[in-house]
Amino acid sequence: MPRLLTRMSARDTAEAHRSSSPLELLFDLVFVAAIAQVAAQLAHSIADGHALETLGPYLMVFFAIWWAWMNFTWFASAYDTDDVPYRALVLVQMAGVLILAAGVPSAFSGVDGGFTAVTVGYLVMRVGLVALWLRAGVQHPEGRATAFRYAAAITVVQALWLARLALPDGGPWWIFVIIAAADLSVPLWAERTGHTAWHPHHIAERYGLFTIIVLGESVLAATVGVQDALEGGGLSADLIVIALAGLALLFVLWWLYFSEPAGDGLARRRDLSFVWGYGHYLIFAALAAVGAGLEVAVESAGHHTETADTVVALAIAIPTAVFLVMLWAVHAPIVDRVVINPAAIGVTAALVVAAAFAAPALGVAGAVVAMVMVLVALLALTLVAESKR
Repeated sequence: MPRLLTRMSARDTAEAHRSSSPLELLFDLVFVAAIAQVAAQLAHSIADGHALETLGPYLMVFFAIWWAWMNFTWFASAYDTDDVPYRALVLVQMAGVLILAAGVPSAFSGVDGGFTAVTVGYLVMRVGLVALWLRAGVQHPEGRATAFRYAAAITVVQALWLARLALPDGGPWWIFVIIAAADLSVPLWAERTGHTAWHPHHIAERYGLFTIIVLGESVLAATVGVQDALEGGGLSADLIVIALAGLALLFVLWWLYFSEPAGDGLARRRDLSFVWGYGHYLIFAALAAVGAGLEVAVESAGHHTETADTVVALAIAIPTAVFLVMLWAVHAPIVDRVVINPAAIGVTAALVVAAAFAAPALGVAGAVVAMVMVLVALLALTLVAESKR
């Protein structure tokens, strides 16, 4: 049982065997609903031929999901007391995630208030986080200035998000970009008075767990596609091939991600943690998009979509290529040597996209198999190279 009240102070950055708490795992689980909603909406848009039109809302909603998760994760790494008030405020943030998830369909369709529910859910999450920062500022004098900076800046930016709702349809897209940039700048500004005591290996584990959650949502999205295909036309060779190849693709992406020593790298270059942490936005968004693409691919095997084979294959290939490039981009600055050869990553990303353009000749199933073969070759090359070191 948690203590009723524990004085909030900075955790030891060198604490041995620091791992995710059960509360953090439960917090992650709530995000499953939000990510599932976002991936499902993107899949429906791809199947209907509106992928480009939906890309903006997808990136916007995913930003809210990722940024809220990321802010709490880094706070918890530095100030997790796991007492009753702490758990209660985490519950508030979890409630905000569920509200946000419920508003995802409206955000994509632009009706029923558009981003209103998403913004309200985001507000609830931020209220819980601001309360935690205020508590840290009161109870931890050494980090008071930084904690109060966080609380004040988050409050100001949240007011801007609420003001955006007063604009017709939320205003032009660049308004969102400006406010999002202001949100991203909060840690950069707040940490100027002193760095919070986050634990490098704990952070690496937390990001790894979120990666697994996003991959799990990709599996779920593909499963939904298989169910739809089975209800319409039953089993087919293409359906079986795409399902198995899709699973293999996600497995290789998981293997590649956990090949890089993020914890040691963050411990070595704490000053570059922002590059690593912020860069994961594209990694997580790309992995979720891969799941949406796989859902459309299996639906196409059941002839439930009129989307061109090339478009379906590109819906898998492009986010896969983005994932590969960003995997190198976030790790290269913090490690002495990246495990996966950068040149090999570039070639693999190009070949994956090329396989998608071969879909008219190979079919969607053949294109996905070709992508998997290229990724397996990259993994094999990496394993062989590492075995010789």
